Amino acid sequence: MEYKKDEERETLQVQMFGGFSMTWKGTRLAGASKTRESQFVYLMQLLLHYREKGVSRELLEEVLFGEREIDNIHNAMRSVIYNAKKKLQKACLPDVSYIVQKKGIYYWTEKIAVSEDSARFEELIQKAEKEEHSRTKLRYLLEACYLYRGEFLPQQAAVIWAAQEARRFRQMFFGAVEEAAELLRERQDWPCLKKLGTHAAAVSPFADWEVLIMEAYTSMGQYEEARKLYDDTVELYVQEQGVRPDGRLEKLLERLGKQMNHQYALLDAIQEELAEGTEVREGGYLCAYPEFRGIYHMVKRIMERGGQSVYLMLCTIMDSRGRPMKEGTILEELAERLEVSICHSVRRGDTVCRYGRGQYLMLLVNTTRENCQAVQRRINEKFVIGRQRIGVKYHVNSVLCPIEE
Repeated sequence: MEYKKDEERETLQVQMFGGFSMTWKGTRLAGASKTRESQFVYLMQLLLHYREKGVSRELLEEVLFGEREIDNIHNAMRSVIYNAKKKLQKACLPDVSYIVQKKGIYYWTEKIAVSEDSARFEELIQKAEKEEHSRTKLRYLLEACYLYRGEFLPQQAAVIWAAQEARRFRQMFFGAVEEAAELLRERQDWPCLKKLGTHAAAVSPFADWEVLIMEAYTSMGQYEEARKLYDDTVELYVQEQGVRPDGRLEKLLERLGKQMNHQYALLDAIQEELAEGTEVREGGYLCAYPEFRGIYHMVKRIMERGGQSVYLMLCTIMDSRGRPMKEGTILEELAERLEVSICHSVRRGDTVCRYGRGQYLMLLVNTTRENCQAVQRRINEKFVIGRQRIGVKYHVNSVLCPIEE
């Protein structure tokens, strides 16, 4: 064990996933706290990542200087390499020729070992592909998945070579997670599946990895946790992306509903558990989209028997040019103001939910088209301030006869 620690201290530790850093004997040379990008950083990223096949002069010049007009670009690159060598010497790396040139190709020296997370990640994926024993294969896959701590060089997303590598590693990560999840299902190792899903959702947001956590919860019988995760995930996707998650989550929710069982209880205790609670908001009932969807289905069934008139209203925030607002720092503030305006403009028996960025849905029960127009006027009176040119556009459909007005 001590030998391994000593070996690591004599190795240049390089992180590419989730951000760039170089560490030598516990001292950080670049990245993390030293957030400023520089030609030294760009040079090191290329040389260390492509240390086996090397980097062409053309690619180095393109990355280091871009489209800048330089009188003698070869001389400028020699200057960058010279300064890099001085910087590495100052960091107390062994005094060797760090950057070697052979026939127009630049290489990182073989005299200083490098441990790079993305290279180790790819090595583990390749081992897993060749491994026939499921237990060993799973070990390789999980180790690879936990090495992936975010996009490859995210600050270089606009640079072609880095963007291509980021896409390649992302696909490899997604494949590894799916394969590892399948092996964990076969073993019925639900805690490990939950851990994997939590990691995947954290390092690759909005890729629907929450489905693995939810599957683990349902398989372990933790239905309340699964339902809460579903509601929180839908809310997060709607707020941050303006979209809802993949349909796989809804399928799991249906499965959850079929499996959910509670301990034996008396009706009074159940009714107390179902109660809203002491802090009940005035105005409309505000809920998450999944809950709204269930209420919509139930109300529609009730209407088929009772003949009540129910309307579905969509409110969309429009900019000063009459276009739907889909992004911008002010949109979140406007959406919160619209939410308050809506909830105080409808009755307690009406249901409200946020549908997307700058959009809200309302289910108006036992009302008329004329009353829908009155609701719109009340919302406008509360939402529009002074000479504000940003407004709200309304679409109204009858729930039983969905013909848009």
